[in-house]
Amino acid sequence: MDIEIFKKLGFSDKFSKVYLALLSLGPSSVRDLADSCGLNRGTVYEALNWLEQKGLVEFYKKDTRQSFVATPPERLVRLAREEQSAWRETETRLAQMTTELEALYNRGGARPIARYFEKDEINKILEEVLDVCAEDAEKTYRIFSAEGVRKFLYDNWPTFSDARIGKSVAVKVIALGEGGQLRGLDERKWLAGGDHGTYIIIYPGHVAYISLDAKGDPWGVVIENAGVFETQKKLFDALWQRI
Repeated sequence: MDIEIFKKLGFSDKFSKVYLALLSLGPSSVRDLADSCGLNRGTVYEALNWLEQKGLVEFYKKDTRQSFVATPPERLVRLAREEQSAWRETETRLAQMTTELEALYNRGGARPIARYFEKDEINKILEEVLDVCAEDAEKTYRIFSAEGVRKFLYDNWPTFSDARIGKSVAVKVIALGEGGQLRGLDERKWLAGGDHGTYIIIYPGHVAYISLDAKGDPWGVVIENAGVFETQKKLFDALWQRI
């Protein structure tokens, strides 16, 4: 018997053990169940209380002895239907609250959120760039491409440009320092003055800064804030027109 299905209804392993013991033993005392399941009485009482709340167990007294008996197993099916109905109701209520929740979320946008990424997590920034841009109407992001960082950035994702093109995401690049090449759905301009050491990705609602630490390993920080994004976007676009 696959008892893992019980966990879908909130059963713990111990609760499942007590319930199955009741089904097989019939009317039983706490002591009988504790001996049969190899559990202490406190745990058995806890399980019985939970099972009773779910309508899976009933108790009665005979003389001075309290005994417990499982209700018919079809109660499990009814319980599953009740749980399903409760989840549907929850989903409906959450859907109705979405507008209000979005208003709270957008209000919080005035406070920038900063997330930090180590060397092995840089790919997560790149993945987010593509996912966010793919959902945006402009489908474009902007980069200040620092030569010193550029050569390390895509080491763990050499096919990044293919993935970007596959999502129909375009990019505008202002290269700081020499190097770089066109891959498709991209525009590139060069800015004289050498490498400034920080690779900046400007994408909807976010700005990512990627630099090298003292050991020469890349690390990054993503600022999530509409105001910061709009400011960096305007600065980039103004410079783009002048180059």
